[in-house]
Amino acid sequence: MAIGTKKVEGKPLNWAERTYVPEIAKGLGVVLKHFANNFVRENDTVTLSYPEERAPYPERFRGAHRLMLREDGSPRCVACMCCSTMCPARCIHIVAGESPNPSVEKYPVVFRIDELRCVMCGLCVEACPCDAIRMDSGIHVPPVLERNDAYWGRDYLMSLGAPSIAVQGGKWRHTPPNEEGH
Repeated sequence: MAIGTKKVEGKPLNWAERTYVPEIAKGLGVVLKHFANNFVRENDTVTLSYPEERAPYPERFRGAHRLMLREDGSPRCVACMCCSTMCPARCIHIVAGESPNPSVEKYPVVFRIDELRCVMCGLCVEACPCDAIRMDSGIHVPPVLERNDAYWGRDYLMSLGAPSIAVQGGKWRHTPPNEEGH
């Protein structure tokens, strides 16, 4: 089936609308109304003395990335490439290598995130099967003067992380419902 087009005729503008004077007056009226409200109710205006005072972040705030650690201090990442595959901005670069630990098959020799390209969507966190990457640091990505400073490497991301208590390959346990059926 072919897609058709429909031509819509616009209403012609009168002389006042062509000068834009009424629209400019309406815009100035909105500005003056807000100015008057803020001037009269100055005690109701909320001002924070940032950085001494900080506004509370929403519960689901996505801060800077961090790599979680195992008990021995090595990264939890097993270089499965799920996070870099899922990333819509293609800002995660991983190079895998053989792990010296016999219980871990691979580890990231290179794990780099370009924070300038990252869109803070959180899909990398959702895609990670081993709880290796998180965005719950509560830290904003700081401004940088050089592009190379926006590339965060494995060691820096690990310095932001902490040992994770999640069990890799954990077993699913069925818990019986309580008396109410929940």
